[in-house]
Amino acid sequence: MRSDASPGLKIAAIGGLLFLHLPILLIFLYAFTTEERTYQFPPPGLTTEWFAVAWNREDIWPPLWLSLKVAAIATLLAMILGTLVAAAMSRAKFFGREQISLLIILPIALPGIITGMSLRSAFSILDIPFSMWTIMLGHATFCIVIVYNNAVARFRRLSGGVLEASADLGANAFQTFRHILLPNLGSALLAGGMLAFALSFDEVIVTTFTAGTGVDAKTLPIWMLDELIRPRQRPVTNVVAIVVFAATFFPILIAYYLTRGGSETAGGGK
Repeated sequence: MRSDASPGLKIAAIGGLLFLHLPILLIFLYAFTTEERTYQFPPPGLTTEWFAVAWNREDIWPPLWLSLKVAAIATLLAMILGTLVAAAMSRAKFFGREQISLLIILPIALPGIITGMSLRSAFSILDIPFSMWTIMLGHATFCIVIVYNNAVARFRRLSGGVLEASADLGANAFQTFRHILLPNLGSALLAGGMLAFALSFDEVIVTTFTAGTGVDAKTLPIWMLDELIRPRQRPVTNVVAIVVFAATFFPILIAYYLTRGGSETAGGGK
């Protein structure tokens, strides 16, 4: 904030920051409260016992591992397919390319409930049983867009003459990819993968439509939603929320530092 900004502008900026971040601070605060059932303010006391309680809750670990597996597989699939699509769209010129580009980024622009409903209908029509794999495929629809946007921005900044020079010097496709493309795309792909992992890890709406009804199809965000509806130990949910916050905040922060100053992080608005 500029030092010569008016007092009204400073107050408005501070108010906006508080409006955005105060709910997150409250989650952190009530992870330490001594009250188990209510959100009494101020908290009657502070304790760290809920972290131990959360660690020993057996019903937390399966959703956590499922969320990690789904996010990892969806991210890997997105990095492969998103990079290949970005290479094709940035290097090839053909009729309807702009329209196809719009179709590629459409899943990130559509409301999650529309994406979830369409995927659920497709899985039902194809008679695909709901499982971890349907959740992963649902997450991959928007994760691919994140990686694609990062990769295509970097491809467009990469001179085609470099690839032609590599071919003129006798390098095959694998050598060109390893020594030319990968060093230039590395940070953009890593940033895109981290953003995709963060979005997949805390996704709720698409997961609700693409998951089954069993306990083994419940990701950590879905577990948290169930706990809020039928609370047993409210502070434990806040402890888990801190874990989700860390698992999404730090990858996004690293992705920001990897790509700041560039245009590779477009499309992260899911």
